[in-house]
Amino acid sequence: MAPANHENQHPIAAYGYAARDTSGHLSPFNFSRRATGETDVAFNITYCGICHSDLHFIKNEWGNASYPAVPGHELVGIVTEVGSKVTKYKIGDRVGVGCMVQSCRSCTNCADNLENYCPRLILTYGSSNLDGTMTYGGYSNFMVCDEHFIIRIPDNLPFDGAAPLLCAGITVFSPLKYYGLNKPGMHVGVVGLGGLGHMAVKFAKAMGLKVTVISTSPNKKEEAIERLGADAFLVSRDTEQMKAATGTMDGIIDTVSATHAIVPLLALVKTNGKVVLVGAPEKPLELPAFPLIMGRKLVGGSCIGGIEETQEMIDFAAKHNITADVEVIPIDYVNTALERLLKADVKYRFVIDIANTLKP
Repeated sequence: MAPANHENQHPIAAYGYAARDTSGHLSPFNFSRRATGETDVAFNITYCGICHSDLHFIKNEWGNASYPAVPGHELVGIVTEVGSKVTKYKIGDRVGVGCMVQSCRSCTNCADNLENYCPRLILTYGSSNLDGTMTYGGYSNFMVCDEHFIIRIPDNLPFDGAAPLLCAGITVFSPLKYYGLNKPGMHVGVVGLGGLGHMAVKFAKAMGLKVTVISTSPNKKEEAIERLGADAFLVSRDTEQMKAATGTMDGIIDTVSATHAIVPLLALVKTNGKVVLVGAPEKPLELPAFPLIMGRKLVGGSCIGGIEETQEMIDFAAKHNITADVEVIPIDYVNTALERLLKADVKYRFVIDIANTLKP
C-alpha cells in the first residue's frame, strides 16, 4: 500500500499513533476511516488497553507486520453514529471492540458463533479490510465497525478497567468454559501473573474455583493471594513445592508467552487433567508422549472467543464486578509503557487515556 494514500483512502479523517518499522517506535499518524455504512457503528474511543500482542506485532516478532501499524484491540468508547440498518445500538451507548472487526459470516465456525476461528477473520489492526485497505486499531481517536462485532459495555463497568477484558478477559474466560474448568469446587492452576494471569484468577474465583498461581517469582506470592484472592501459590522453580502439588489440579491455564517447560505442569494435573495454552511462545514447546499417556492428559489451546461469548464474558464481569487492574497513561507515554511492558513492569495492564490525551 502506498504510504501517500493513508490520509485520503477513506472520507473521514482520523488520527492516532503508529509504528513505521520494526523498531516499534510509535508516533503521531494521520489516516482515514470509512464513512459509517448501513450496518456500521461509529464511536469515539475513550480508552484503549495495551496488549502484549501489540508489542509483538509492531516489532514484527511474529513476521506478519505491515506498516504503518496502528495497534490496539482493547478499545472502548461512546457511540456517535449508527448506520440505517443498525438495530442493536444507538448514539450515546457504551461499546467496545476486541481483536476482530469482521469475518466471512458463512463458514461453520461463524455459524457456531466462533468468528474468532474463521479462516477469513479480519483483525482489528494489521489485517486487510474487505475493500483491501489496512485495518487500524485503537491507539486512535475513533472507530467504525460492523455492529455484529461491537460489544456492549454494561453501565457499572468503568471504561478503563473494562477495556482489557476485550482481549485479556475473553482469552482466559473462554478456555475455562470450553474445557469444563468452570465447575464450582474444581482446582485450577494459573501460570504467570501478568495481564492474562490476573484476569484468569479473578474469573476462576468468581466461578467458585480453588485457584493456585504458579510463577517463577516468589515475590508475587503476596499479591496473588492478598490482592487477587488466589488460594495458593507455587514457585515453579521450587522442586519440593512442585512435587508436593503433584496430581492436585483439574486443569491449568498457562498464560506465559516466553519459552518454558510444559512437562512439570503436566505433573500437577490429575488423571484426565488439562493444560491449556493461551500464551504464545515464539519457539516450539517440548512435549514428550509419556506424561500425556500416563494419565490420559491433554495439552490444548484457546484463542479469544466469539462475539456471543465475549458479550457473555463482559456481562459476567459486570455481575461480579470484575475489571482489570490497570495503570492509566497518556498517549505520549506509550513508548515508555511498551519498554516497561517488555520487562513486565506493570500491574497488570497499561490502558491509554485516549479521550483526554490524544489530540490531532
